[in-house]
Amino acid sequence: MRLLLTSDTHLPRRARELPAPLLAAVEEADAVVHAGDWTDTATLDLLTARSRRLIAVYGNNDGPALRARLPEVARAELDGLRVGVVHETGGAQGRERRCEDRFPDLDLLVFGHSHIPWDTTAPGGLRLLNPGSPTDRRRQPHCTYMTAELDGGRLTEVTLHRLPPRR
Repeated sequence: MRLLLTSDTHLPRRARELPAPLLAAVEEADAVVHAGDWTDTATLDLLTARSRRLIAVYGNNDGPALRARLPEVARAELDGLRVGVVHETGGAQGRERRCEDRFPDLDLLVFGHSHIPWDTTAPGGLRLLNPGSPTDRRRQPHCTYMTAELDGGRLTEVTLHRLPPRR
């Protein structure tokens, strides 16, 4: 099973549209995970229409229209892997332990907010992934998203994709 992980799209403020490589990856994914800060319902509608399965949450920049359609925390079982999605996890210091305490029933937690890619594993085995942002790199060298492969309830491959600069 192939996953596409994204967050912090911030359309149309940070970009006019989602990058073409990200949209191509949506077409190839069995499930798309979006960790919030959409800022517009058009992007939610687009990913809902193009995704085989969309697992998504709202973020701190998302208004009432998005909050009415999305949860603060989403959970799903994908190929036997227990996956959770949330926008904010707090500061980097102590994140693994804090998330493990908050989500003891998960194998994977996808989060956003910082626009900084993150891939760590908590002491108890919870994998934490932040795909960064495909539209707003902030202080990062590149805009990014992630793909992941699942096999028999295990993550077998996680890839951080760097997007070319916008023109």
